[in-house]
Amino acid sequence: MKYILLIACLALSAPRAMCQTQPPSVGSYSGKVVETMNAANYTYVLLDTGTTKLWAAAPQFAVKVGDSVAISSAAPMPKFHSKTLNRDFEVVYFTGNVKVNGKAPSAGVESVELPKNHPPITGSGAKPAVDLSGIKKAEGGKSIAEIYASRAELSGKPVKVRAKVVKYNANIMGKNWLHIQDGTGSAGSNDLTVTTASETKVGDTILVTGTIATDRDFGSGYKYNLIIEDAKVTVE
Repeated sequence: MKYILLIACLALSAPRAMCQTQPPSVGSYSGKVVETMNAANYTYVLLDTGTTKLWAAAPQFAVKVGDSVAISSAAPMPKFHSKTLNRDFEVVYFTGNVKVNGKAPSAGVESVELPKNHPPITGSGAKPAVDLSGIKKAEGGKSIAEIYASRAELSGKPVKVRAKVVKYNANIMGKNWLHIQDGTGSAGSNDLTVTTASETKVGDTILVTGTIATDRDFGSGYKYNLIIEDAKVTVE
């Protein structure tokens, strides 16, 4: 899924002088990269705009210190804590629109050393092999293909589904984001996004109970025609 990233007035661990001004509002910003790091499928960059320093992050892309980065449609998230980085940010801005040196960046950074339990980087190689055989439909529940086929009727209603985690992103917008599959459906109807406070990992068989939402737009490029939000997740 096409995801977003962050810009912040300042990381709490940075010099306090960086935070003398109020963080900017939603909009477009640009500057030179003075620090960069990768975590949870995102690239974080500290931008020097000439008047302030801002943390920016977006779905992982190639960038280095000294590059010029421009972002647009950035949405703020104050008091953001990254579990992956074990770091607090005064303000984080989410954006799906990034340019590096005036051009759309290439995706993925293959040589980065990832934190423990970090999900695979998009574009850095094959997706992890997850065996989807033998998954039994939950009693009283539905398969992923059935959920897609009945998405209009199910919107706003509770649903139960058993599947395996094929992708896991932790602590994005205060939630853990899962992609789950159960071997049913085809391209476009075989992968379901779930948000939850529960922790899991790629390869886990889980029982998901939550409410179906359709045509959800979280802003900054986070759009889903089908999603289960704030689900209860049990690892089996």
